Amino acid sequence: MKTLVIIAHPNLEDSRVNQRWKEELLQYPNDITIHEIYKEYPDWNIDVPREQKLLEAHNHVILQFPLYWYSYPPLLKKWFDDVFAYGWAYGSNGDKLKGKKMGLAMSIGDKKENYVPEGSVSFTVDEVTSPFKASTKHVGAVALPYFAVFGASFQASDEEINHSAVEYIDYITKYKN
Repeated sequence: MKTLVIIAHPNLEDSRVNQRWKEELLQYPNDITIHEIYKEYPDWNIDVPREQKLLEAHNHVILQFPLYWYSYPPLLKKWFDDVFAYGWAYGSNGDKLKGKKMGLAMSIGDKKENYVPEGSVSFTVDEVTSPFKASTKHVGAVALPYFAVFGASFQASDEEINHSAVEYIDYITKYKN
């Protein structure tokens, strides 16, 4: 079964990391379904039944986005709020995501060493992404370890970004089965 990669970047064309990752993903059309929610929903009117069917058709889902202010981009948050509906994702008869593997692929503008308790952020990436893990657990899905590239804003070289694109495919492959 294919992996669904939901790209949630409000300005993908200007992103060195997410654009490069997308280019790499496009090399695997038989294995990866790419779904760009900012492109699909510029008006923010999410087609919930369509999104739910897309999720039902994939057992491995990766959310790809830039970490903004220690959280998801706003359309991805709205996507969660709308798509993970009571009666579908959780609650009475809501088990459509049960057992599905879900992971995060994030471009992080800051340096890795700042994401430690003693660093300038004071929190680890695992702590920052705890709402995702809690939501995933709540709907019965399996939260995978995250994949990230740090220094995405300015510090990462083209070589590091290209290497991260190859590592991203390895990450997807490792957790697919």
